[in-house]
Amino acid sequence: MPRGRKRQQEVVDLTGDDETSNGPKRQAVSTGRGGTNVYTSHPAGSPQSFSSSAAASEADLDLTQGPDGPETEFYGSLESKIVGVQYYDGEATPGEVVLSRREPTNKYDHNAIRMDNVMHRQIGHLPRKVVEKLAPYIDRGDITLEVEITGRKTQWDCPVELSLFGPSDPAQRSRIEADLKRDRILKATELKKTKQDAETRRALTGLKSGTTTKGLPSGPTKKLKGHIADKPAVSMEALMKSSETIEAPGRYDAAQSLAVDERKLEDMPMAQQPPQLKSTLLPYQLQGLAWLQSQESPELPEKGSPKTVQLWKRDNRGRYVNVASDFVTSEPPTLLEGGILADDMGLGKTLQIISLILTGGQGSTLIVAPVSVMSNWEQQIRAHVQPDHQPKILIYHGDKKMKAEDLMKYGVIITSYGKLAREADSGVGAVLTSKSIQWRRVVLDEGHTIRNAKTKVALAACEINAKSRWVLTGTPIINSVKDLHSLIKFLHITGGIELPEVFNNKITRQLAEGDQRAEILLQALMQDICLRRKKDMQFVDLKLPEKKEYIHRIAFKPQEKRKYDALLSEARGLLEDYQENSDKGQKGRFQTVLERLLRLRQTCNHWTLCKQRIDDLLKLLDEQEVVPLNDKNRALLQEALRLYLQNQEECPVCYDIPSDPVITNCKHVYCRGCITKVITLQQKCPTCRNPLTESSLLEPAPEGEDDDNFDEETQSSKTEAILAVVRATINKPGSKVIVFSQWTSFLNIVQNQLSDAGIKFTRIDGGMNPAKRDQAVQALDNDPDTRVMLASLAVCSVGLNLVAADTVILSDSWWAPAIEDQAIDRVHRLGQTRKTAVWRMVVEGTVEERVLDIQHEKRELVHKAFQEKDPKKKKKAENVRLADIKKLLA
Repeated sequence: MPRGRKRQQEVVDLTGDDETSNGPKRQAVSTGRGGTNVYTSHPAGSPQSFSSSAAASEADLDLTQGPDGPETEFYGSLESKIVGVQYYDGEATPGEVVLSRREPTNKYDHNAIRMDNVMHRQIGHLPRKVVEKLAPYIDRGDITLEVEITGRKTQWDCPVELSLFGPSDPAQRSRIEADLKRDRILKATELKKTKQDAETRRALTGLKSGTTTKGLPSGPTKKLKGHIADKPAVSMEALMKSSETIEAPGRYDAAQSLAVDERKLEDMPMAQQPPQLKSTLLPYQLQGLAWLQSQESPELPEKGSPKTVQLWKRDNRGRYVNVASDFVTSEPPTLLEGGILADDMGLGKTLQIISLILTGGQGSTLIVAPVSVMSNWEQQIRAHVQPDHQPKILIYHGDKKMKAEDLMKYGVIITSYGKLAREADSGVGAVLTSKSIQWRRVVLDEGHTIRNAKTKVALAACEINAKSRWVLTGTPIINSVKDLHSLIKFLHITGGIELPEVFNNKITRQLAEGDQRAEILLQALMQDICLRRKKDMQFVDLKLPEKKEYIHRIAFKPQEKRKYDALLSEARGLLEDYQENSDKGQKGRFQTVLERLLRLRQTCNHWTLCKQRIDDLLKLLDEQEVVPLNDKNRALLQEALRLYLQNQEECPVCYDIPSDPVITNCKHVYCRGCITKVITLQQKCPTCRNPLTESSLLEPAPEGEDDDNFDEETQSSKTEAILAVVRATINKPGSKVIVFSQWTSFLNIVQNQLSDAGIKFTRIDGGMNPAKRDQAVQALDNDPDTRVMLASLAVCSVGLNLVAADTVILSDSWWAPAIEDQAIDRVHRLGQTRKTAVWRMVVEGTVEERVLDIQHEKRELVHKAFQEKDPKKKKKAENVRLADIKKLLA
């Protein structure tokens, strides 16, 4: 029974020995590795939406994890049994998680729900009376099932507990609960209890039903400070004084709580220095090589040993027991060969894998990497390997097509994630995933790329046929523990933990509920298959120069603030509409809310990034004869008034330029004195004759002091601040700067300003081919006059060595802080000889400040899930995406 839940008593007899098991027939069961056949009770024929990670829209706020579908909650459970077990050879033992799959084409019963064990061997079916009631719910997508064995299998049946999960949306839940009560599947008392528990969890994560505040700042903005004007003479000391210093070591490493402790890491055995290498491996790298070699030759535990290997243990009778799924077998299970090398960025994961390739036996190694680092693999092999031991290397990318036998003539084949996904998706000539060949090993560089198991690239990676499988990543956890599941699935571990049902039942949900057993289970697995060392560990001893991080707060110019407020008002209105529709049980378009949030963040960088949106806002006024003076429209009218005044419009009463101008809610501009007299006499607008009162008049938004030298078409407060840091940095001899942004359109704006200022720069972004990216890095490395690199955050957060720079400017905050951390560590890594400065640019009083708050909470989120012992303080990792967005838009 799922832990922490009271067993639900049946309302009607759903366990009877009816006539049957849906038919005495055996069916072929797909046991292909890679997990593409997930046996879960989902709606029959429902489409699975697999989206390529490369095609993520900018409007998707969480660019690091694709949607997993609606959040689900526990509704209740009931006792039943698996029947017809005499017809099948699937084994099952008490406590074991089993898999359910709808069989709408079953010729004996179109409601059939089949039961398989975690090795995909069929045990039987659920009883006819049970499936008659449950199948319609499953087919509609209202509920999903999780099933656990509760007793010993007999000759005819096997007792189970069925746990029902459904949408967490309150309106959806109320509808489904009413149906469950009507059909007498669950009792009203149990539904009420589980609903109260769910509401408590939602409240703890900021998702309480009826919440209307969702993150947009309300009320007047506080007095801002720290604005840096566009003055070339600003010194670095002045910039530092005006910025908030952050303690760089303060980031929490979610993966480290699962890893082997530092003392044990220090005592690990070392391999011999490979004679094929030019370079001498550091001691911790020799330890890493020894671990890599041992992982390619794993051994099962001895009979009766307390040791577990990949969650398998062996009892005194010699049977193999999986401690995650409780599956028991007398046949030796298959162990995965490989694992996760999760060393901190800059510790030489590439060099350690090259050493493994040289010492790990004959055969071809397939390396899958982001496009931006494909050439780096070839360069590193050429640089570190002795000439007479150089493997034959092929970069397999673009439209290049080769036969499988020709590929296998190379020792190292380097390809991209995009090439892998396109080949697998086309199905024509997909040699990378061909079953006719077996790679000696496959290596996923920046392996967190596949952290969403539903994407095409993740599915394709799982289909690669390789003897050994490796994941390289400095950030195995970016958003939540779910990220690990996809990596574990890729490794082809056996026993059940690779299945989403088992992982969710035994790990994700139990961690969220504070069950320490789930933490122990996950730690046992990760310490077995994952090696993680950090730069700050004493035995690693990289002796890197100091790194300091600064939050540099910026004040909007008055004209920028007006544009931001106009978007802010619209966003608030959309949020109110969305919440109101949700409370009524109507489906709203949450993607529209995300798009407005994106525009708000872009406006913080430069308003022209969403110029069309602001123009469209003002056009909305044309659609209403009289505009309601709500928060949504007030800023729009004030922006319209500013435009009228810029165009020197006359007052329709006195025919002069308005003095003390105001705008009415019917969109006409007058002198305050003129329109006040008219209202006193006739209470109507003299232009359109609509009713008018003094409360219908709006003054211009406060202007402040505009900078006469400020060109809002080319400049912004953000670009001024960036240029101030750039100028101060390049005043130091030899110092170079990386300017990161997630929007290439903003890099275009900064690029133009650098050109106008006569500052030589290079650039790297996702629109460049590998050769041009290499040229950009070489310019930064070798040209003393190239002092600045403009860089796409998504591209430069992986694989590159940018130690030629010593200063990082983060123009805008990324949703997941781990992506920023990776980008920073391209500069602060092995080979860096200068002190490193990191500048985070934040516009005060905007959503950017809230992004920082969310980042801090996200850094702590998995920490709480793994280490917090007080259940009242638990946060549910699965809800992070929706909770984050609502918090931003409060």
